[in-house]
Amino acid sequence: MSMGDAGEGLVDAESRLAERMEEREQEKRRAKLSAKGIDPERLRQMGSLKLARTEMQRQLELTSHPARKQQITQAIAELDKRLAQLSKEG
Repeated sequence: MSMGDAGEGLVDAESRLAERMEEREQEKRRAKLSAKGIDPERLRQMGSLKLARTEMQRQLELTSHPARKQQITQAIAELDKRLAQLSKEG
């Protein structure tokens, strides 16, 4: 085994350790949220929907095509409806 191989092995081990530590932190956060009656999956979905809505809003501002504007407006309305539903569930 060369020095390079040993170094790569160390880097791999360190990155795996960092990933495991991050996974543990995420699990702790999830457990805390669940204990407070907050569903982490619902929070994740809401974050994802908000991100999509922001992107749709940006596209709406950039497009000048009437049919495309209507499609985007409908998509935003659908995202708003889903966000409202998720908010009520919690």
